[in-house]
Amino acid sequence: MDHRDEARDFLSSRRARITPEQAGIRTSGTRRRVTGLRREEVSGLAGVSIDYYTRLERGNLQGVSDSVLDAVATALQLDAAEHEHLRDLARHQNEPPRRAVRNVRVAAVRPELQYLLDVVTEAPAMIVNNRQDIVAANALGWALHAALVTGDRPMNFSRFIFLDTRARDFYQDWDRAAHTNVAILRREAGRSPRDRDLAALVGELSVRSEDFRRLWAAHDVRRHYAGVKAFDHPVVGPIELHFQSLELAEDPGLSLTVYPATPGSPTADALRVLASWAATERIADRATGRIADRASGRTTEREDA
Repeated sequence: MDHRDEARDFLSSRRARITPEQAGIRTSGTRRRVTGLRREEVSGLAGVSIDYYTRLERGNLQGVSDSVLDAVATALQLDAAEHEHLRDLARHQNEPPRRAVRNVRVAAVRPELQYLLDVVTEAPAMIVNNRQDIVAANALGWALHAALVTGDRPMNFSRFIFLDTRARDFYQDWDRAAHTNVAILRREAGRSPRDRDLAALVGELSVRSEDFRRLWAAHDVRRHYAGVKAFDHPVVGPIELHFQSLELAEDPGLSLTVYPATPGSPTADALRVLASWAATERIADRATGRIADRASGRTTEREDA
């Protein structure tokens, strides 16, 4: 990700989506060329000069203070994820130049993390990295996402959503799933702009999926910590699961997600059926086998000096 290009496009896209009425600006019926705010209006709301704000929207965030970033975020009505993204873009512009992330071979997640997953027996649970690869899961987690295990692509949510036709049946609201996935990747790209594997994934999807290109161009970012997801599983049919995600502080780049069902609900019954099916089909064994095969070529991040 080019820091300046991303900052320029992100700020201009956020300005374009806010109407004067939303910002509390009276237009007195004057004819406007744009539906969003003008640069001078944002500069006034943020308390900076028009020249200074123009510099920011041209992508130059070097030396910008946190207080100015906060004022711009308030003026543009950024949510928490967007505000964090703006700070990430500024932080990386102000860091000393470094080379892109170099790949170092590793095995799988720490055994303790797999132990944690395995004690969760009544809900799907999984660990995903910042590129949306499933790197570990419990038995129900693999069963829920069996399509990724049995497919011929890497067990990656982004590739599944945009390159596998089964995804449109699996997600009851595919459009929402696709938008959320891209917004997560955009946020991660802002946090880790030197991640070669992440850049390669974005490049691959941009080439191969028109839907991905369209959503990526929107510059939306999102935190994805809690909510409800609805699936149409090929074995047990429609299910609705809550989810809670936690970033693992001791394992940067990894997050743990658990999908509990409402107790006594049809989905809770469906999960029990799914667990029996997964044991018969040995889905977890197939998944861990794929991870083991990938481990010799799997990588983690290290930045060159």
